[in-house]
Amino acid sequence: MVANVRRAIRAMVAVPLVGVGVVAGCGVQQSSDAPREVSVYVSTDRVFSEPVLREYERRSGVRVNAVYDTEETKSTGLANRLIAEMHRPQADVFWSNEPMRTLVLKSRGVLAPYRSPAAEGIPGALVDPEGEWTGFSARIRVIAYNTTLVKREEAPQSVFDLADERWRGRVAIADPRFGSTSFHVAALYAQVGDAKMDDFFRRLKANEVRVVDGNSVVRDLVARGEVSVGLTDTDDVNVAIENGQPVGMVLPDRDGLGVPVMPNMLSLIANAPHPEEGRRVIDYLLSPDVERMLAASEAVQIPLRAGVPGPRNLPSIDGVRPMTLDYTKAAARVEDVTLRAAGLLGL
Repeated sequence: MVANVRRAIRAMVAVPLVGVGVVAGCGVQQSSDAPREVSVYVSTDRVFSEPVLREYERRSGVRVNAVYDTEETKSTGLANRLIAEMHRPQADVFWSNEPMRTLVLKSRGVLAPYRSPAAEGIPGALVDPEGEWTGFSARIRVIAYNTTLVKREEAPQSVFDLADERWRGRVAIADPRFGSTSFHVAALYAQVGDAKMDDFFRRLKANEVRVVDGNSVVRDLVARGEVSVGLTDTDDVNVAIENGQPVGMVLPDRDGLGVPVMPNMLSLIANAPHPEEGRRVIDYLLSPDVERMLAASEAVQIPLRAGVPGPRNLPSIDGVRPMTLDYTKAAARVEDVTLRAAGLLGL
């Protein structure tokens, strides 16, 4: 992610128009001789992604065979499955809820190039130069806090504050080996180095951090007051806010390292069984219509295009200074550093 997303969005980097798929109003072009099904592996929460894919079925008449990851193994489980199937692929498209596993798959030769015409208007930093992935609607990693127990001005402002003595026994995080937490861990190791991050996880362990099965569990613990603060994602916090629960959020490290922003990513699978249908569903998922749908739904994904309204409880991407991150560098060590963090936490 470039340091200044505002400038990247204004640049409106255009992607060459290759292939067919999206027409005005996000219609879906059909072909009489095209396969009538497409298989999509999805690590974005099913409750949010399934309605989007069902809408594609309605518009196109193409059956979508969707395989969803579990809360506990978000993105990791399906990425491992794609690697295992790479010589006989079963999926046409991978819709990932975070970048790291997509880049691991690219490094393993699992992905195929496709430059979608629907990617026009997405910041150039979020379009792979080789066409093997394209980013779209994003979430942000946040520090959630219980507003009954913690005053806004006293809430932690940095991830590293969570290891302070004042939060002993009052912090929850999701398992660092999976999902968006693994993204965050890999990003931090890439940004600040092994020594500082190893020390951080040792201090978190000594501070009696609670490690749980997923980000929604972190949110629920904060909402119930079983912990005071926790690391989670904007979509999870928004659920609590909409339900009137006593949960607020801080964008961590906004004045330091920058805020960890996680785009979704779409990729065509190499040697996919239905490559043409795979390209068409990618065109649809990259459309402004889908960014609007994901922003307006409980998914509260933050649009990356200028002019697409964002979720009401969350900042626009223009108002965020993202962490400057070399995704490829972080992805190269994601398995190493997440296992390393897990070991330091005693998992």
